[in-house]
Amino acid sequence: MESQQIIQQIELLFEATDARDWDHVEKSMDEQVLLDYSSMNGNPPAMLGALEIVTAWSAFLPGFDSTHHQLSDFIVKKAAHIATAHFDGHANHCLDGDVWTVQGSYDLKLRQANNRWLVTEFKFNFAKQSGNTEG
Repeated sequence: MESQQIIQQIELLFEATDARDWDHVEKSMDEQVLLDYSSMNGNPPAMLGALEIVTAWSAFLPGFDSTHHQLSDFIVKKAAHIATAHFDGHANHCLDGDVWTVQGSYDLKLRQANNRWLVTEFKFNFAKQSGNTEG
C-alpha cells in the first residue's frame, strides 16, 4: 500500500534526523521546502532549500546529547503524485541528564519523483512542552 510507503519515508526522515544522518535528511526533501515552525517560535513560514534546512538543523540538534522523535496516528491522503500526511509527534531533547520534551502534530506535503516521496511542505503544530526549556 502506497500510504504505508509514505509513512515509512516520513519515519525514516525523523530517524535520520535523530541519527544526524544529514545526507539522508537532505535527500528526503524537495529542492525547496516550505518550512513552518511558527506555532512554536513565532517566525513566519519560509521557503528554504533542502541544504538550508539541513544546515540549520545540523547546527541546532548537535547541541543536545541526543534527540528522539516518536510519531503516531498518521492520516495520509494521496492524489496522483501528491500526498499529505498529518501525524502526532513527541520529541525528547536530552542534554546533561535533562530532557526537554516538545509535543504537537505535523502536516507534511510530499510529491512523488523517481519512485520516492519528497517533502515539499513541513509544518509543526506546537501543542505543549515540558522539562528543561532553558537548554
